[in-house]
Amino acid sequence: MIVLDVQNVSKKFGGLWALKKVSLQIKKGEIVGIIGPNGSGKTTLINVITKFLTPDEGKIVYNGEDITKLPCHEIAQKGIVRTFQIVRPFSNLTVLDNVTIGTFSGKSVDKLDVAREEARRILKQVGLLDKEKILAGKLTSPERKRLELAKALAMNPNLLLLDETLAGLTISEIDELLEFIESLREDRKITIAIVEHVMRAIMGISDRIIVLASGEKIAEGSPSAIAKNKLVKEIYLGESKAK
Repeated sequence: MIVLDVQNVSKKFGGLWALKKVSLQIKKGEIVGIIGPNGSGKTTLINVITKFLTPDEGKIVYNGEDITKLPCHEIAQKGIVRTFQIVRPFSNLTVLDNVTIGTFSGKSVDKLDVAREEARRILKQVGLLDKEKILAGKLTSPERKRLELAKALAMNPNLLLLDETLAGLTISEIDELLEFIESLREDRKITIAIVEHVMRAIMGISDRIIVLASGEKIAEGSPSAIAKNKLVKEIYLGESKAK
Protein backbone atom coordinates (compact mmCIF):
# COMPACT_ATOMS: atom_id res chain seq x y z
CA MET A 1 0.00 0.00 0.00
CA ILE A 2 1.35 3.42 -1.00
CA VAL A 3 1.28 5.82 1.96
CA LEU A 4 2.91 8.85 0.33
CA ASP A 5 2.90 9.73 -3.36
CA VAL A 6 4.90 12.82 -4.36
CA GLN A 7 4.08 13.71 -7.96
CA ASN A 8 6.31 16.04 -10.02
CA VAL A 9 6.89 18.45 -7.15
CA SER A 10 8.92 21.59 -7.80
CA LYS A 11 9.99 24.45 -5.55
CA LYS A 12 11.78 27.59 -6.67
CA PHE A 13 13.61 30.24 -4.61
CA GLY A 14 14.16 33.28 -6.81
CA GLY A 15 15.84 31.92 -9.92
CA LEU A 16 16.99 28.68 -8.29
CA TRP A 17 15.08 25.41 -8.47
CA ALA A 18 15.46 23.80 -5.04
CA LEU A 19 13.28 20.92 -6.27
CA LYS A 20 12.58 20.15 -9.92
CA LYS A 21 9.79 17.70 -10.81
CA VAL A 22 10.61 15.27 -8.01
CA SER A 23 8.42 12.18 -7.84
CA LEU A 24 8.62 9.40 -5.26
CA GLN A 25 6.47 6.91 -3.44
CA ILE A 26 6.74 5.49 0.07
CA LYS A 27 4.99 2.25 0.94
CA LYS A 28 3.46 1.36 4.28
CA GLY A 29 6.03 -0.11 6.68
CA GLU A 30 9.09 0.98 4.70
CA ILE A 31 12.17 2.76 5.93
CA VAL A 32 13.26 4.94 3.01
CA GLY A 33 16.57 6.78 3.02
CA ILE A 34 16.88 10.13 1.24
CA ILE A 35 20.45 11.17 0.50
CA GLY A 36 22.30 13.75 -1.54
CA PRO A 37 25.04 16.38 -1.30
CA ASN A 38 24.50 19.63 0.59
CA GLY A 39 21.99 21.78 -1.27
CA SER A 40 20.46 18.86 -3.13
CA GLY A 41 16.94 19.60 -1.86
CA LYS A 42 16.51 17.00 0.88
CA THR A 43 15.27 19.31 3.63
CA THR A 44 13.25 21.33 1.12
CA LEU A 45 11.49 18.11 0.15
CA ILE A 46 10.53 17.45 3.78
CA ASN A 47 9.41 21.06 4.17
CA VAL A 48 7.18 20.77 1.10
CA ILE A 49 5.68 17.43 2.15
CA THR A 50 4.81 18.82 5.59
CA LYS A 51 3.70 22.18 4.11
CA PHE A 52 6.28 24.29 5.89
CA LEU A 53 6.85 25.36 2.29
CA THR A 54 4.26 25.45 -0.50
CA PRO A 55 5.26 23.67 -3.72
CA ASP A 56 5.20 25.74 -6.90
CA GLU A 57 4.23 22.72 -8.97
CA GLY A 58 3.09 19.15 -8.44
CA LYS A 59 0.89 17.21 -6.09
CA ILE A 60 1.32 15.38 -2.76
CA VAL A 61 -1.04 12.50 -2.00
CA TYR A 62 -1.23 10.82 1.42
CA ASN A 63 -3.25 7.63 1.84
CA GLY A 64 -5.09 8.44 -1.37
CA GLU A 65 -5.95 12.02 -0.37
CA ASP A 66 -4.54 15.10 -2.08
CA ILE A 67 -2.98 17.09 0.78
CA THR A 68 -1.10 19.62 -1.37
CA LYS A 69 -3.21 22.57 -0.24
CA LEU A 70 -3.65 21.63 3.42
CA PRO A 71 -1.96 23.75 6.12
CA CYS A 72 0.90 22.18 8.07
CA HIS A 73 -1.11 21.62 11.28
CA GLU A 74 -3.74 19.60 9.42
CA ILE A 75 -1.06 17.51 7.75
CA ALA A 76 0.42 16.75 11.19
CA GLN A 77 -3.01 15.82 12.50
CA LYS A 78 -3.36 13.33 9.65
CA GLY A 79 -0.22 11.58 10.89
CA ILE A 80 2.69 13.06 8.90
CA VAL A 81 5.19 14.25 11.51
CA ARG A 82 8.74 15.52 11.03
CA THR A 83 11.81 16.32 13.07
CA PHE A 84 14.05 19.29 12.40
CA GLN A 85 17.71 19.36 11.42
CA ILE A 86 18.32 22.26 13.81
CA VAL A 87 16.82 21.21 17.13
CA ARG A 88 15.04 24.00 19.00
CA PRO A 89 13.24 22.70 22.08
CA PHE A 90 11.30 24.97 24.42
CA SER A 91 14.45 25.68 26.42
CA ASN A 92 12.69 27.19 29.46
CA LEU A 93 10.30 24.25 29.82
CA THR A 94 11.13 20.88 31.31
CA VAL A 95 11.81 17.86 29.16
CA LEU A 96 8.48 16.42 30.30
CA ASP A 97 6.56 19.56 29.36
CA ASN A 98 8.17 19.64 25.91
CA VAL A 99 6.84 16.18 25.13
CA THR A 100 3.49 16.77 26.86
CA ILE A 101 2.79 19.62 24.43
CA GLY A 102 3.28 17.16 21.59
CA THR A 103 0.70 14.75 22.98
CA PHE A 104 -1.92 17.50 22.93
CA SER A 105 -1.01 18.27 19.32
CA GLY A 106 -1.22 14.73 18.06
CA LYS A 107 -4.19 13.29 19.91
CA SER A 108 -7.53 14.32 21.31
CA VAL A 109 -6.10 14.41 24.83
CA ASP A 110 -8.03 16.77 27.06
CA LYS A 111 -6.59 15.88 30.46
CA LEU A 112 -3.16 16.99 31.58
CA ASP A 113 -2.49 13.92 33.72
CA VAL A 114 -3.24 11.61 30.78
CA ALA A 115 -0.97 13.66 28.51
CA ARG A 116 1.87 13.54 31.02
CA GLU A 117 1.51 9.80 31.46
CA GLU A 118 1.83 9.37 27.69
CA ALA A 119 4.80 11.77 27.62
CA ARG A 120 6.59 9.77 30.33
CA ARG A 121 6.01 6.56 28.39
CA ILE A 122 7.65 8.10 25.33
CA LEU A 123 10.53 9.56 27.35
CA LYS A 124 11.20 6.09 28.71
CA GLN A 125 11.32 4.75 25.14
CA VAL A 126 13.95 7.29 24.07
CA GLY A 127 15.97 7.00 27.28
CA LEU A 128 15.18 10.41 28.75
CA LEU A 129 12.81 9.57 31.57
CA ASP A 130 15.47 10.35 34.17
CA LYS A 131 15.74 13.85 32.65
CA GLU A 132 12.02 14.68 32.78
CA LYS A 133 12.37 17.48 35.35
CA ILE A 134 15.41 19.10 33.72
CA LEU A 135 15.00 22.24 31.61
CA ALA A 136 15.35 21.30 27.94
CA GLY A 137 17.94 24.03 27.45
CA LYS A 138 20.32 22.19 29.76
CA LEU A 139 20.36 18.96 27.74
CA THR A 140 23.43 17.86 25.80
CA SER A 141 23.30 17.83 22.01
CA PRO A 142 22.66 14.04 21.80
CA GLU A 143 19.95 14.38 24.46
CA ARG A 144 18.31 17.18 22.47
CA LYS A 145 18.22 14.88 19.45
CA ARG A 146 16.38 12.30 21.52
CA LEU A 147 14.00 14.95 22.82
CA GLU A 148 13.25 16.05 19.26
CA LEU A 149 12.39 12.45 18.39
CA ALA A 150 10.26 12.13 21.53
CA LYS A 151 8.31 15.28 20.62
CA ALA A 152 7.62 13.83 17.18
CA LEU A 153 6.49 10.48 18.60
CA ALA A 154 4.17 12.29 21.01
CA MET A 155 2.20 13.46 17.98
CA ASN A 156 1.33 9.84 17.17
CA PRO A 157 2.78 9.67 13.64
CA ASN A 158 1.91 7.19 10.93
CA LEU A 159 4.61 8.60 8.65
CA LEU A 160 7.71 9.94 10.40
CA LEU A 161 10.16 12.16 8.48
CA LEU A 162 13.56 12.37 10.17
CA ASP A 163 15.86 15.21 9.11
CA GLU A 164 19.49 14.43 10.02
CA THR A 165 18.65 12.96 13.40
CA LEU A 166 22.09 11.33 13.60
CA ALA A 167 24.20 14.44 12.95
CA GLY A 168 26.78 15.10 15.66
CA LEU A 169 26.37 11.76 17.42
CA THR A 170 29.14 9.27 18.22
CA ILE A 171 29.25 5.87 16.53
CA SER A 172 27.79 4.15 19.59
CA GLU A 173 25.05 6.79 19.90
CA ILE A 174 24.22 6.36 16.20
CA ASP A 175 23.97 2.59 16.53
CA GLU A 176 21.74 2.91 19.58
CA LEU A 177 19.43 5.41 17.89
CA LEU A 178 19.25 3.33 14.70
CA GLU A 179 18.15 0.34 16.73
CA PHE A 180 15.42 2.46 18.28
CA ILE A 181 14.29 3.80 14.89
CA GLU A 182 14.04 0.24 13.59
CA SER A 183 11.93 -0.67 16.61
CA LEU A 184 9.46 2.09 15.73
CA ARG A 185 8.62 0.23 12.55
CA GLU A 186 8.39 -3.15 14.24
CA ASP A 187 6.58 -2.15 17.44
CA ARG A 188 4.55 0.92 16.43
CA LYS A 189 4.12 0.17 12.73
CA ILE A 190 5.42 3.60 11.76
CA THR A 191 6.52 4.23 8.18
CA ILE A 192 9.78 6.20 8.13
CA ALA A 193 11.69 8.42 5.70
CA ILE A 194 15.13 9.43 6.91
CA VAL A 195 17.29 12.21 5.48
CA GLU A 196 20.87 11.61 6.48
CA HIS A 197 24.54 12.22 5.66
CA VAL A 198 25.87 9.28 7.70
CA MET A 199 26.15 6.84 4.81
CA ARG A 200 26.96 3.78 6.92
CA ALA A 201 23.77 4.33 8.85
CA ILE A 202 21.51 5.03 5.87
CA MET A 203 22.81 2.00 3.99
CA GLY A 204 22.26 -0.23 7.00
CA ILE A 205 18.74 0.75 7.97
CA SER A 206 17.00 1.60 4.67
CA ASP A 207 14.88 -0.75 2.59
CA ARG A 208 15.20 1.64 -0.32
CA ILE A 209 17.22 4.78 -1.01
CA ILE A 210 16.34 7.87 -3.04
CA VAL A 211 19.18 10.12 -4.21
CA LEU A 212 18.75 13.84 -4.89
CA ALA A 213 21.22 16.17 -6.60
CA SER A 214 20.66 19.82 -7.55
CA GLY A 215 16.97 19.48 -6.74
CA GLU A 216 16.34 16.45 -8.95
CA LYS A 217 15.94 12.75 -8.21
CA ILE A 218 18.88 11.05 -9.91
CA ALA A 219 18.62 7.50 -8.56
CA GLU A 220 16.43 5.14 -6.57
CA GLY A 221 16.92 1.55 -5.47
CA SER A 222 18.11 -0.86 -2.82
CA PRO A 223 21.16 0.11 -0.73
CA SER A 224 23.33 -2.35 -2.67
CA ALA A 225 22.14 -0.97 -6.02
CA ILE A 226 22.74 2.63 -4.94
CA ALA A 227 26.23 1.75 -3.68
CA LYS A 228 27.09 0.47 -7.17
CA ASN A 229 25.40 3.28 -9.10
CA LYS A 230 27.97 5.11 -11.23
CA LEU A 231 26.13 8.43 -11.24
CA VAL A 232 25.80 8.40 -7.45
CA LYS A 233 29.52 7.65 -7.14
CA GLU A 234 30.30 10.58 -9.42
CA ILE A 235 28.13 12.92 -7.36
CA TYR A 236 29.73 11.89 -4.06
CA LEU A 237 33.29 11.04 -5.07
CA GLY A 238 33.94 12.96 -8.26
CA GLU A 239 34.09 11.48 -11.72
CA SER A 240 37.79 10.54 -11.63
CA LYS A 241 37.45 8.54 -8.41
CA ALA A 242 34.23 6.86 -9.54
CA LYS A 243 35.87 5.26 -12.60
